[in-house]
Amino acid sequence: MEIIKKIRSNMKANVIGGLISIILLFAIVVCIIGYNNFTDAFKDEYTSVTHHMADSAASLVNGDHIDQYLAGEEQEEYDATKSRMDIICQRMNVSLIYVIKVDTSDYGRFESVFNSVNNSVDDSEYTEWEVGHKRNTTNEEYSEKYKAIYKQQSECETVFRTDPGDGSHPHMTTMVPVKNSEGKVTALLCVQRPIREMVDATLPYLLTIFIGVALIEILVCILASRFISTSIIKPVEKVSKEASRFAKENTKGEPLGEISKYDVLENLAGSIDFMETEMTRYIENLTAVTAERERMGAELSIAAQIQNDALPAVFPPFPDRHEFDIYASMDPARGVGGDFYNFFFIDDDHLALVMADVSGKGIPGALFMMETNILITERTQMGGTPAEILSFVNDRQCESNKAEMFVTVWLGILEVSTGHLIYANAGHEDHTVYRNNQVFEIVKEKHGFVVGGMEGVQYKNFEMQLNRGDKLFLYTDGVPEATDKNDKMFGTGRMTDALNIEPAAGPEQILKNVRQAVDEFVGEAEPFDDLTMMCLEYRGPESKAGPDEKIMNN
Repeated sequence: MEIIKKIRSNMKANVIGGLISIILLFAIVVCIIGYNNFTDAFKDEYTSVTHHMADSAASLVNGDHIDQYLAGEEQEEYDATKSRMDIICQRMNVSLIYVIKVDTSDYGRFESVFNSVNNSVDDSEYTEWEVGHKRNTTNEEYSEKYKAIYKQQSECETVFRTDPGDGSHPHMTTMVPVKNSEGKVTALLCVQRPIREMVDATLPYLLTIFIGVALIEILVCILASRFISTSIIKPVEKVSKEASRFAKENTKGEPLGEISKYDVLENLAGSIDFMETEMTRYIENLTAVTAERERMGAELSIAAQIQNDALPAVFPPFPDRHEFDIYASMDPARGVGGDFYNFFFIDDDHLALVMADVSGKGIPGALFMMETNILITERTQMGGTPAEILSFVNDRQCESNKAEMFVTVWLGILEVSTGHLIYANAGHEDHTVYRNNQVFEIVKEKHGFVVGGMEGVQYKNFEMQLNRGDKLFLYTDGVPEATDKNDKMFGTGRMTDALNIEPAAGPEQILKNVRQAVDEFVGEAEPFDDLTMMCLEYRGPESKAGPDEKIMNN
């Protein structure tokens, strides 16, 4: 009881205790405001990105054939659309993409048209619905949003379920209309995306605010204690000492002068204002940085998706063509890369093969890669030899290459009926060939100058005859220049050793063998460069006699 009485009678303890109580109350208010702002920013960013995903997926669905799909008709078109949706569901890292036809009598029921599931995104356990699967609408909120879209009162609706209560993880569902050729809504496309990141980020965010408030609170308490001691306690002690001295000596002492000021409350108010301004700025900066990081991550993910969609990714790419087998892969060192490959038919008997490596990486390299890929593809379709095509593309890139980027390109045109291959090399890696059931060997030749480096460059055509069972392996420098943690490179020797593990295997297995060898060599080292490979096996009609390699100057 004596201790409590002393504390209550201690002016310094009472003032500091009052300050602590005020700051704690302020901290609670700041945390509530900060949490609401943080959650709103997160939801706005997630809604915007998921809306774009849903619009992209909805563009794949033919709104005129919804009823035919449910009736089991237009099966070929249905299967193709379903396959594309499955791919998009995986690449966009969403849990579900589904198309439903809602009963518009009361919007309380719907039938499943398409349903793509990706349980790996959030360790979910969703089961794919069959076509025609009927289900009641989840709740009244969903019914109202279905109704708004069907009546074309809204082009997008989103539902957040941070605590679903049905065993599923926190997620959001964004809905967009699927329209027919007359503009009428015939179905809804829904994208379900996990929001565990938002839920998990809340606690660290609040802890950061509390730590910031605690540090400011400690600073304020130290300053207040020193201020009270200097401005109140010491002056009072001085007055008391002088009074005692005078009572004992009864003599006039030195004047006390101005021993205290009475603007304490004004100074305290200034400190609180200062703390409030600094704390608000701190929360705004933290929220802006978090939202910007999420936005950049989402945009980078979409950029990588666009880049991947620009390259052939479905194998086998030409199921009805048995004269050859081809497989390719591209693994960027960052979210997006500067490497690219391509293959496409110029006409029914000529297949173009492209392998290229842009000098830059990341977003700049990806943009230059997309431009070069388009130029090569369009110019090749117009006809001409590989050397002529590369000369044209080089001049076009040099016209507006302010970034001074360049690209190495290996371009070949295969006559499928004969196995005759004409190709040109613009500063790219030497190709590797497997012949006569022996082993892969690197073909050394003189290269042309890189594309985009200098105007007016003329390139040379080379010729090669591929016989039945021969294989052609193309790659970028990311394969031989892959480095381990000691900065030691993989090299072309290890690459050919990996190719010759199973040289008679199909193209897909050959690429897997090379990739496995690179991964084992690199170990835990961070990827240094994009890693891109392509392998073609010629299986055409009877091989025509001819030299294995001969050079033809253009």
